[in-house]
Amino acid sequence: MLLEFTKMNGAGNDFIFLDNRAGTIQLSTEQIVWLCDRHRGIGADGLMLLVPSRTGKADWAWDFYNSDGSSGEMCGNGARCFARFVQKTVGLNRDFTFETGAGVITASFLGERVRVNLTKPKDLRLNETVALSTGAATIHSLNTGVPHAVLYVPDADKAMVLSLGPEIRRHGHFGPRGTNVNFVLVLGPNHIRVRTFERGVEGETLACGTGVCASAMISARVHQFTSPVKVQVQGGDTLEVSFKDSDSDFDDVRLTGPADFVFEGRVEI
Repeated sequence: MLLEFTKMNGAGNDFIFLDNRAGTIQLSTEQIVWLCDRHRGIGADGLMLLVPSRTGKADWAWDFYNSDGSSGEMCGNGARCFARFVQKTVGLNRDFTFETGAGVITASFLGERVRVNLTKPKDLRLNETVALSTGAATIHSLNTGVPHAVLYVPDADKAMVLSLGPEIRRHGHFGPRGTNVNFVLVLGPNHIRVRTFERGVEGETLACGTGVCASAMISARVHQFTSPVKVQVQGGDTLEVSFKDSDSDFDDVRLTGPADFVFEGRVEI
């Protein structure tokens, strides 16, 4: 089967997009892994298919897969890119909604930047002590569509992302499905730098939108940040996270950042 695809990236977090409105594309786990492979396939952190809304509660929907072939609930950077892909593919010049595994997302366009809302965060836990191979660590966590752990580091360049990342990701404290892991450096008032080890990619990505949002909101609790928060990601871009903080919980979470087309092509699978 010959597939027409679009490659995009959001702050360095890259994705493959396929138009499956006709429902003719059926991919196996092995095919998804192959397409996302950076040596043998196209290369991406994840793959998304544009499909019709299944519930009638949104304009469109996605089928989203991580690069290991597992199904993904939500991805902030991917959502921005998906929105731009839909805008171009369908020919929309207005805000619209789409269904994800975490709920309905609204996309709006601010020139070259895209803003998406996230579903209401849940399961906030602060100042938990977790035993690691390097000793006890204070870790915070929040689910922003997918689960995220957050720990603050004194030097982001020296953070042990590739060693502590997989250890925390699979730690029994975050079982049974594990967690994404964010290493956060405070740069100043309402300004942080974030490096993320992503579940499903099983490695560090250049950006993680849901992780950026989790880190910003946890910083509101731990470091008294206020909305909006600027977040520098490993790819070099700066994203903006806005939210409403009622002291008891968070609401109206929005992520703004780039969504760039890289190339289009055809691939035989």
